[in-house]
Amino acid sequence: MAKSVPTRTQHERADHTRARILDAAIREFSENGLAGARTEQIAEAAGVNKALLYYYFQGKEALYAAALEAVAERVVATGMAVLEGKRSAGERLVRFALNHFDRIHSQRAFQNLMHQEMVRLHRGEENALASLVEKVFRPIMPRLLELFAEGKASGELIQVDEWQMMYAALGANVFYFLSAPVMRIMTERDPLERSAMEQRRRAAVEYLGQTIFADRRRGARVAARVLADTPMPESGELKRFEVKLK
Repeated sequence: MAKSVPTRTQHERADHTRARILDAAIREFSENGLAGARTEQIAEAAGVNKALLYYYFQGKEALYAAALEAVAERVVATGMAVLEGKRSAGERLVRFALNHFDRIHSQRAFQNLMHQEMVRLHRGEENALASLVEKVFRPIMPRLLELFAEGKASGELIQVDEWQMMYAALGANVFYFLSAPVMRIMTERDPLERSAMEQRRRAAVEYLGQTIFADRRRGARVAARVLADTPMPESGELKRFEVKLK
């Protein structure tokens, strides 16, 4: 008797189940790390039994690797979509910096997983940091630096070191979120409260408009345009957008 061929509906159900497991795994691993994550919790959150989880991913290590891969793909997809747009090099860079801020705010999984892998590296434990660098930073960084060089060559951007521009544009975002606990104590205000983040993202974009553009008036116009057509996402909003891109 000929074997039955899975229908498209069966394939779609399988893909949907696998995606649910991955989403649940990303949340669990980002909150508890590889060692602290529990496959029982992942299965329960995904609405499947544990046996089905192992059917798709064969084990906890394989599921963790797949979760890292999924998060990396989403970050690269959104980042490259901004960098490969049709606007000027300077405007794409401003949009990329804003996208970076919004991703840290609305999808914490990547930052949490990166931090955990850096801790594992520091402890001398086996880690996936090199894999994350290859999957995320290796594709994005050269394109980012190319845009800085393109903007300088056209006269749109000031003539300074490209890496310094990159650190200024993205490093401020990372520091803002990392320093939030300290600033909360110092200022008695929560930097991660929505109105505070809206103020900071606006200031960050306006600062770039005034510092990396050779013509500050043009930079101010670019910053205003980027802010006007890029509202800050709710927590989780950017994640849903990334899933669609995938």
